[in-house]
Amino acid sequence: MEDSMRAFGRKIDDLIGGKNLSREEAREMFRQVLLDEQSQTQQGAFLAAITAKGATPEEIAGGWEAIYDLDTAKVFPVVSGVLVDNCGTGMDTLQTFNISTAASIVAAAAGVSMAKHGARAITSQCGTVDILETLGVDVECDVSTVQKSIENAGIGIFNGMSSKVHPEGLGRILSKVRFGTILNISASLANPAFPRYGVRGVYSKDMVVPIAEAMRQIGYLRAMVVHGLSNDGRKGMDEISPSGRTIVAELHHNGEISTYELTPRDFEIEPVDERMLLPARDRLDEAIGFLRVIGGKDRGAREDVVSINAAAILYITGKAEDLKEGFRISRDIIRSGKALAKLGDWVKEQNADPRHGMERLRYLIEKTEN
Repeated sequence: MEDSMRAFGRKIDDLIGGKNLSREEAREMFRQVLLDEQSQTQQGAFLAAITAKGATPEEIAGGWEAIYDLDTAKVFPVVSGVLVDNCGTGMDTLQTFNISTAASIVAAAAGVSMAKHGARAITSQCGTVDILETLGVDVECDVSTVQKSIENAGIGIFNGMSSKVHPEGLGRILSKVRFGTILNISASLANPAFPRYGVRGVYSKDMVVPIAEAMRQIGYLRAMVVHGLSNDGRKGMDEISPSGRTIVAELHHNGEISTYELTPRDFEIEPVDERMLLPARDRLDEAIGFLRVIGGKDRGAREDVVSINAAAILYITGKAEDLKEGFRISRDIIRSGKALAKLGDWVKEQNADPRHGMERLRYLIEKTEN
């Protein structure tokens, strides 16, 4: 035990000194963390050191490999077309309402099969699991129920903090951490359904290309990794920004990664005030606001940001020829009521008690009328 602690500690010293780990070394260190083979102090020091250094694609892939191989219950949904995940890593400086979840629902309403993998709030006020639980989705179910939801409703979510999804150590670690780490990135990639298409928002522009490269390493075929900026460029968000520039790394089918920037005008919209995107303080109010957006009642900045982020999903899956068309399709889906109807399908399918879930959702929808 002492030898193992010393060897683990030496690797932490290397990370603090700026030295990178190989994929195999990262996998082994994450393995020891997941299986609780190191002290809590050493585990925390490792996560802090590798995050502060800045994780390489190999380190991200090594972390993913340990989590997926050792601590992920696996399913294989049967769907027509490709399977897609989209999420943000959290840890960004510009806190917003849950944009990626709303964009997922819009994309599912457009016919994209969505296999989401998220967690409760760690660095934000309301994570994707929190908001969906409030809306009536059963987020504590087993992976077979999520698989059924993906197959029947076209969308489902795996709770990254549930022992039914990650039975070994991931939930234990995430439940005790209140700062963002590389674990947010590697763990978010450890999706039980192993989708090969993805849109991923990240907390730093410096992580855009490394995460795209890591996604290529672990088997993604098509992806967009984005980091959006506020209008003045001082704050960042793990989404495509409707306010300022967005840094993009796009993984193509041929394995090449291209980099470029987007602005709101690329979607033919005017920049919005990012203060309009702030989350509510109360989870119930947040859920009601969320429903107003996907129900077509809020046609301002929030509708714009959901539509531009859903556009990226439609674009990489071939549902839209380009991002402008994806934006127009997404906005039309919201205004037609199809996105809200898709949420209802989701609540019915991913639920041990569909009646209770739908009663909850209908109650909240009624609140949007007030």
